[in-house]
Amino acid sequence: MIAGLLGLVTATAFAQKGELKDAREAYEKYDLLNKSGAATLAAISLNTAKVSIDKAAANAKTSGLGETWAVKGSVYAALALNDTSQAKTAPLFNTADEALKKAQELDKGDNKKMIDNAKTLLAQYQLNKGVKLYGQKKYDQAYRAFEYYRQAFPTDTNAIYYSGISAVDAENYPAAITNYTKLLTTRFSKNSTVYLELSSIYLRQKDTTNALKTLGEGIQKYPTNSDLRKKEIELSLQSGKQQEALAKLQIAIANDPKNKVLYYYAGLTYSIFADAIVKDMKDKSKTKDAAAKAALQAKKDETYKKAADMYMKAVEIDPNYFEANINLGYALMSPAIDIYNYANNEIPVNKQKEYDAAIVKSTAQFNIAKPYLLKAVELKPNSYDALFNLKTYYLGTKDTAHANEIQKKIEALPTAPAAVK
Repeated sequence: MIAGLLGLVTATAFAQKGELKDAREAYEKYDLLNKSGAATLAAISLNTAKVSIDKAAANAKTSGLGETWAVKGSVYAALALNDTSQAKTAPLFNTADEALKKAQELDKGDNKKMIDNAKTLLAQYQLNKGVKLYGQKKYDQAYRAFEYYRQAFPTDTNAIYYSGISAVDAENYPAAITNYTKLLTTRFSKNSTVYLELSSIYLRQKDTTNALKTLGEGIQKYPTNSDLRKKEIELSLQSGKQQEALAKLQIAIANDPKNKVLYYYAGLTYSIFADAIVKDMKDKSKTKDAAAKAALQAKKDETYKKAADMYMKAVEIDPNYFEANINLGYALMSPAIDIYNYANNEIPVNKQKEYDAAIVKSTAQFNIAKPYLLKAVELKPNSYDALFNLKTYYLGTKDTAHANEIQKKIEALPTAPAAVK
């Protein structure tokens, strides 16, 4: 009787170990079929593996084996990865994740390869999930999914980038900075773009210092990248660091003399300098006497000329560069406006010859600007600024008919300021 009972216990133990063996074999068969593209047969083998491994995991004799949980983690990871329903896959993923944790606790190294492969499947599941969630604009959830994948593959540059970009969109800026900063220590192929994106993240946090520092580091690594140069210059100008911006522009132009954007920003920098002089000219404390006023006027004219020279170089490279054309037209027209205003506001009515000479001079200067004013309107017929500048030209040359014609176009613009006349 005792012998018979022992035989029954032994048979039961062997039966459960048989389930474990069957599960592993079925899973390995699934793996081969899946890699060969036999999806239907692979699914059958995977379901067979699931039935057997569930029995083995439930039995006390085999539930304490690392192999059992390695196989269960692998089976359920594959099931989660293969299913497309989030409602079904989430429990499968959780079961696989817990099984692999147990496998790592119990395993003595015999099943490391299987455990690692199963972890890869779970990471792939999270990557797929992250892509789907990102497409649904669920950025915070996408970030968590991508982070799981990144932690599984800490040196995978795409994984770091996915975590970073989803963190940005989730407005989790500290996490984004961490990932992008790490990415810049790798050989990621898009690191020039990462420098730009990282600087933008710092700006969102109103950290101009680190934004400029990041751009500077990016330019050191990618000295010919015009986007980095442009962003650094824009930020320097916005931060009131015009002299620094100009110095950097001069270096950038020397490195890339055919880059129209660099010339444009050099012109824009000089225009900002000129605008500052205009502000000083309105300050009566700085224009107490004629000499001080004349000095500021000369400085303003000289600065606008430098701006015009830079815009001209940009236009020579690209005649259809709208921003350069419109700014060039204004920079050339500015002295004409000053002469015209002086003639009409400051020359006494009894000095007709002096007035006539001033108007001739202003008209000549207006006409130098004319081709670029017309080109700007040609390039963007609905640009308020371009139309307004051209109207100013016609008023300055006393061509009232054309000025009125342009005014009608301005008033027809959908966003034209109502009070502009």
